[in-house]
Amino acid sequence: MALVDKLSERQIKFAELLVYNEGRKSASECAYEAGYTTRPRQAASELRNPKYSPLVVKYIGELRAEIQEKHGIDFNRHLGELSKLRDDAAKKGAWSAAINAEIARGKAAGLYVDQKIVMTGNLDKMSETELENKLKQILEEHKNIINITETEYKIVEELGKEKELDIDDNEK
Repeated sequence: MALVDKLSERQIKFAELLVYNEGRKSASECAYEAGYTTRPRQAASELRNPKYSPLVVKYIGELRAEIQEKHGIDFNRHLGELSKLRDDAAKKGAWSAAINAEIARGKAAGLYVDQKIVMTGNLDKMSETELENKLKQILEEHKNIINITETEYKIVEELGKEKELDIDDNEK
């Protein structure tokens, strides 16, 4: 690989440690072992970022492709194997194994998204008005990333105004 000639020894070692220890070591551990001892987490991040280290990222990709070729791993074959395992398990009546294989197929295909939500406030303790105000604030602060049209935003505002009128009428 001509690319290896352009990379430093530490960069090569990092890429190889990262790829060959996938799932066993974190990127920062690989960076530390490769000689990035002062800021291994930051170094690992920069080395995996194509903006800062395009040659390292390319080399990591080449190493991963080499491993996939060596072990015969590709997406379609992986899904096919999981499908076969599911069918075999279902034939034997091992429904749990069959379901797990089907879930693994769905995850591999990207049908499932694992997400964790960390809540820092308690919405249960907020009044309806406070919740609406918080929603308006969030929409206003993040309107450039929230996919909502100006018309939809105006509808949300109008609903808030109507609610305020209903609350005022009920208080009288």
